[in-house]
Amino acid sequence: MEILNGVKEQDMVENQTALYDVIIIGGGPAGATAAIYTARAGLNTLVVDKGLTAGALGITGKIANYPGVSEPISGADLLEQMRRQAESFGAKFVFDRVVGADLTSPEKIIFANQGTYSGRTVIIATGSMGRGSRIKGEDRLLGKGVSYCATCDGAFFRDKEVIVAGSTDEAIEEALFLTRFASRVHFLSPTPELKAPRKMIDELEKNIRVNLVKGVSLSEILGENKVEGARFAKRGMPEEIIQATGAFIYLQGGKPVTDFLMGQLALSESGCLSVDAEFQTAIPGVYAVGDVLCDHIKQAVVAASEGAVAAIALEKNLRGRSKMTVDWAK
Repeated sequence: MEILNGVKEQDMVENQTALYDVIIIGGGPAGATAAIYTARAGLNTLVVDKGLTAGALGITGKIANYPGVSEPISGADLLEQMRRQAESFGAKFVFDRVVGADLTSPEKIIFANQGTYSGRTVIIATGSMGRGSRIKGEDRLLGKGVSYCATCDGAFFRDKEVIVAGSTDEAIEEALFLTRFASRVHFLSPTPELKAPRKMIDELEKNIRVNLVKGVSLSEILGENKVEGARFAKRGMPEEIIQATGAFIYLQGGKPVTDFLMGQLALSESGCLSVDAEFQTAIPGVYAVGDVLCDHIKQAVVAASEGAVAAIALEKNLRGRSKMTVDWAK
């Protein structure tokens, strides 16, 4: 059975056909904590996340102020512990990129690269690693060689050279998938070090079809009617041009990730979502926590606490109770 992005094909089909009590978009500290609480409350919980190091916590090298963790720990390791705890209560994690949503119907539909997911309620915990600006040529060549989904478009680049721009585990997984089709994958990392588990980095570095270039500033996607290459430079070095027919972009920024909402929720001038005291948005059954909120203090413990409150409130509202509780044994 084929495995895509660490998920068995059969599991993917089951995830897409089930109706979940709650779908959590984003698996960072807010989303993972929410999953711990909803799953422990007996709610059928699905977390849709781009990857372990796709968010701010996952790329943090050392954390020394998280309560109960006395020794310094990497953000990725802390996040992995949270996810394992959520899974121990029955939460399911699927690695997929959400590209759209229908939140106004009683049954919420989440559209992602690998399929659709349905839920009675939704928690938005996508963080603020979105990109506010694009690379020159990116928008013009979108769909003409520029893509954000290797599993969707990889087969179109059989025996061709492609570019993958990024440094996280999401980018690495997509690059490794592309090696099944492309003759050469030029992996351009904006950072000197890749932000992913060592096992994944080793697999990328050892793959004979991958040309790994670190510490790169990607300035332009080249081509008129289709991608023909890219212009980039290492710090302090002259620009170079690399030829390719495809460009897969997985770069990050500091803007709240809300593009998939397609205008269904109002945004502040800073691009943030607004919520009430229970972290519910203007759409009943849709909650938002973490760095997508403007008044949020960007600390993992704060995001985790917001995820917990939203999950408890969601469970209360879903089951028609008047008060929130955390003692589900009663």
